[in-house]
Amino acid sequence: MIKILLIEDDRELCRSIRRELEKNGYMVECCSDGETAMFYALNTDYGYDIAIVDRMLPVIDGLTIIRAMRQKNIQIPVIIITGMSALDDRVDGLDGGADDYLVKPFHIRELLARVRALTRRPHQIQDAELLTCGDLRFDTSTRTLQCSQRKVALTAKEAELLGTLMRQPEAVFSREQLVLKVWGSDSDIEPGNVDNYISFLRRRLRELGSACQIKTIYGTGYRLEESHA
Repeated sequence: MIKILLIEDDRELCRSIRRELEKNGYMVECCSDGETAMFYALNTDYGYDIAIVDRMLPVIDGLTIIRAMRQKNIQIPVIIITGMSALDDRVDGLDGGADDYLVKPFHIRELLARVRALTRRPHQIQDAELLTCGDLRFDTSTRTLQCSQRKVALTAKEAELLGTLMRQPEAVFSREQLVLKVWGSDSDIEPGNVDNYISFLRRRLRELGSACQIKTIYGTGYRLEESHA
């Protein structure tokens, strides 16, 4: 059974989400303040498979909790739920270590779909694997991408997307193919959302100063290639 850590200070909303998650077969534990949530989020003995985190919390905010998890190399998928809908807020949340971002008010079916997408583990990403392409080295077990002496940690979906591209460098993948490979056939993710994750990965490559690039093949899709310029 998949175990979820739900961090939400609105107790009525928390009870409602918990009830629906449990009806769909998930085990749920709740926290309503940031200090308690930080303790549970950083304690790997509890064995959570995914966390749903409200960004605005008393004592310690949700984004601080997520960053602390990633610094401790706790790489379970994280969904931020928040009323903050501005583009900069979404970018900050995803750059801070979240895997997905859901703006309130939302329908519980959408949250359930996103939980299913993030807890689905494609077979090819389950085993530890070291992938290389040009000057890049990617450890799938820790989601650590390295170029020379620089390293960055990727989110769960960034890791699966990059792993797909790195296993077949120079191959062109359509958006639809990437959705199937990364999110699965029963996902509600729109093919256009792939563009957002490609942008995140391109930013990671720039941070590392890599010679590799994710090229847009217009009318077709995307390809990872080593720049020879």
